[in-house]
Amino acid sequence: MMPSTVLVTGGAGFIGSHTCLALMDAGHNVVVVDDFSNSSESAIDRIRELGDSDKLVFHRVDLRDFDGLDQVLHDHPVDAAVHFAGLKAVGESVARPLDYWDVNVGSTMTLLRALGTHGVRTVVFSSSATVYGDPNVNPIPEDSRIAPTNPYGRTKAAVEWLLDDMAASDERWHIALLRYFNPVGAHPSGRIGEDPSGIPNNLMPYLMQVAVGRRPELVIFGDDYPTPDGTGIRDYIHVLDLAEGHVAALDALSELPGCRAVNLGTGQGTSVLEALDAARRVSGCTIPHRVGPRRPGDVASTVADASLAKDLFGWKATRGIDEMCTDAWRWQSQNPNGYAV
Repeated sequence: MMPSTVLVTGGAGFIGSHTCLALMDAGHNVVVVDDFSNSSESAIDRIRELGDSDKLVFHRVDLRDFDGLDQVLHDHPVDAAVHFAGLKAVGESVARPLDYWDVNVGSTMTLLRALGTHGVRTVVFSSSATVYGDPNVNPIPEDSRIAPTNPYGRTKAAVEWLLDDMAASDERWHIALLRYFNPVGAHPSGRIGEDPSGIPNNLMPYLMQVAVGRRPELVIFGDDYPTPDGTGIRDYIHVLDLAEGHVAALDALSELPGCRAVNLGTGQGTSVLEALDAARRVSGCTIPHRVGPRRPGDVASTVADASLAKDLFGWKATRGIDEMCTDAWRWQSQNPNGYAV
């Protein structure tokens, strides 16, 4: 794909910030919209620091604000959009389903109206493998059943169905739905990384916060699963691989009309104990842990079948668990409180 101007929604977030850099490295100009409801303004400053600041424009906009978004697109014409913005905590979604439907689905409807108004019909949607729910086959291919088990997953599935309907209504739409499991790691500079608010919901940031002293111990939720070491297995993917996958999808979309779902993953599962061992190796920290009961809804193993991404986009994940932990530790050790000063 020739260099273009790309709208990135939620570009100050964990995956969004790394994708902004990957887009800029590939020669694209980036227009970021974010309202910092789940991210930090410091991330934008650090993206500018790490990349070509002339290639990035930022506007603070709530994506549900049509007039605000319309003005951004009027002032900065774009060729495509990469859509990250949304709420993403499973537990929180159970307690606040209305907020999740309002933000995740409502903002996408506003985005599509604004893009259509400005003749933009190329979209990469950063979806989630949570749409598969408890998979009936593993590794999971894209044609597996869609059966999300929580409001967050259902909003992701709803957005996918909406985008599929848009593509069916107008052949000019070129849309990729990217499904992935567990993004981890950080930029190798240590300047941008994952900065969850409150208690981390995911394993890697929790591991790193224990290693840096912010939390006393890691609780492993169950060690009696039918896996080699009894702990849950997940397909962890380095955030840089994931960012490059979004760029590869965008580059390929010019030749791919319609709407299609594509998994991004390593195709390799890593257990909780294996991730813990890797984190100990790279950090040199003890990282105390104990085993607790299983969490409701957790499954033994989820791994992506990522062969379609290689066929369609020419993309393949290349970074392993040690590199993921090394970069995550560099970020956490240099920024023990995240972006907070």
